[in-house]
Formats: sequence, C-alpha cells, structure tokens
Amino acid sequence: MRSKFDEEMALLHRELTQMGALCEEAIALTAQALDGDRGLADRVPALEGEIDQMERDIEALCLKLLLRQQPVASDLRQVSAALKMITDLERIGDQANDIADIVSAIEAVGQGVVARLRTMAQAAIHMVTASIDAYVCQDVDRAKKVINFDDTIDNAFQEIKIALVEHIAKNPELGEYALDQLMIAKYFERIGDHAANVAEWVIFAVTGVHKGEKL
Repeated sequence: MRSKFDEEMALLHRELTQMGALCEEAIALTAQALDGDRGLADRVPALEGEIDQMERDIEALCLKLLLRQQPVASDLRQVSAALKMITDLERIGDQANDIADIVSAIEAVGQGVVARLRTMAQAAIHMVTASIDAYVCQDVDRAKKVINFDDTIDNAFQEIKIALVEHIAKNPELGEYALDQLMIAKYFERIGDHAANVAEWVIFAVTGVHKGEKL
C-alpha cells in the first residue's frame, strides 16, 4: 500500500514540475514578445489552457491521495500544500496571458522600460523554477531564498512605475500607452508574489508552519 502511495507522490512531483515548466514557458514567451512579436504572444493562451488542465488533473490526483491512501501527517501536509500551490501556478498562467493580451494590443513596448521588464520576467521565471524545485527536494532554505528574491521584482516594479510617471508628466498624450506598460509590470510583480506563495507552501509542507499568503 505504501509503495503505491510513494508512486503516486512521485507522479504528483512530476506533474507539479511540468505545470511549473509550462508557467515558465508562458512567462518567457511574454518577455520575448515585448518587442512587438505578436506571434509569440498568440501562443500564450494555448499554454494557459494546458496550465488550467494540469490544475484540474493535479487536484484530482491530490484528492485521490487524500481519500484513498490515508496519508500520515507529513504526507498530508505535502498533498495539502500541492493543492494550494496549483492555485498560485494557475494564477501565474492567467497573468502571463494577461500580459500577452496587452502586448498583442500595442505595437511594441518602449525600449526605455523593456530592459527592466525583461529583468522582471527573468526573475519571475527563476522564482517559479526554484519554488517547484524546493517542493520536490523539500528544501526549506531554497524556499526562503525564493521569498527573499521577490524583492528583486518589487524593486524593478517601483523603478518602472517612477519612470513611467515621469514619462506621462512630460508626454501626457502617451498616457494610455504608458499605463499599458505599467500594467505589464504589475502583472510580472503579481507573478512574483504567487511564486513566493508557492515557496511559503513548501515551508508548510516541510515544517507545518505557514506565515500567510500574499494576495
């Protein structure tokens, strides 16, 4: 019975890793599309659909583990954490798709902020990857590093916000365009928050302690 449980837990880890990889790909496509390549942005909705399906599949697997396998306390925390994590990963997919929608609607993101947006995207990809790795390895230290790394995205967002406010003040006719850029930055910031949430649930899975989610 235990060997069957271990096999299904290994499957859960693989599925979570795959869901995280899809999120990484969606974020990467939005970053590459910032130069105005709508073809890349157009690929994101299909990825979001895959992410949504994986959320449903993993949820079903978690419920199966809870109902049929009667896990002990430590296993129960892992499965419960996974159920929480997939909600954050699904939201990451949604927000990557939101970015793709904006990118598809404008000609290109201004070069003045595109480098900072790419920095945010790379930081978000790193956080998603590291948070999933921390779960699979049950590594609390790695999870804590993910949470601390969220400051990188937050700082980049603040820099972009200040730059865009100054740009709007000097060029009020470009206000709507600048607000689109600000929304892209805000979505990247939220992706970082959700990756930090995932890391918080990793800590819970290992220690049983959870400090609370970022909204």
